[in-house]
Amino acid sequence: MEYETIKVQVGKTGIISFNRPRAMNALSTQMARELLAALAELEQDDAVFAAVLTAEGDRAFCVGADLKERKNMSKEEMKKQRELFVKAFTAVTMFKKPLVAAVNGFALGGGCEFALGCDFIIASENASFGLPEVGLAIIPGGGGTQLLPRVIGRNKAKELIFTGRRISATEAAQLGLVNYVVPPEQLMTRTMEIMEEIVKNGPIALQQAKRAVNLGVELDLHTALALEAECYNVCLATEDRDEGLRAFNEKRKPVYRGR
Repeated sequence: MEYETIKVQVGKTGIISFNRPRAMNALSTQMARELLAALAELEQDDAVFAAVLTAEGDRAFCVGADLKERKNMSKEEMKKQRELFVKAFTAVTMFKKPLVAAVNGFALGGGCEFALGCDFIIASENASFGLPEVGLAIIPGGGGTQLLPRVIGRNKAKELIFTGRRISATEAAQLGLVNYVVPPEQLMTRTMEIMEEIVKNGPIALQQAKRAVNLGVELDLHTALALEAECYNVCLATEDRDEGLRAFNEKRKPVYRGR
């Protein structure tokens, strides 16, 4: 599929890049549609073990909704766009394979929420994060009120949401929002180093590990352990698991195929 507002690279590590740098990678109707299509493309491609969500340009990862596009919309048009945007945010959060955000520049509003929806975040030193929606008399609506407390804790999340304050990459790392902070020119190099560590592993195991963690943290321990056992058993029945054992005994690197 041809894309205009995003770029997609396919490989063991798929890469989706927001590609509206002149608009600070603001989320437009077209970009939301294309993001949904790209996520489905990478999710359905068995050759893709994991993915990165990033952006073109060095000023912004994504600054949230394109308010210029909304300026002349009717309430009905805005309602339909809102439904589309929710689908896009949900698709990022529910992407079944490991999905890592590589953030350069501003990640504000929906941009911050896209990053939060990923499994973890690698940020450049010039990145900044914020959920400023209350300043526009709305609330974060792309998962921010639910994802941020789960990542950094309820009280600190409330402070950042109630004030709309922006935080630097360094502060984000101190809060546990960001895993790594690197110089801007090293962002994708470091990201791909980490992705290489991820995609050398069994793709079905990666998906089941993600499922076990994401669902398990919402459950009581007894139920969560049962979920873990279920996810383990999915892996146990795969060809990849047999290949992993063979490779270990033969002292070679395994060749996983997602089967």
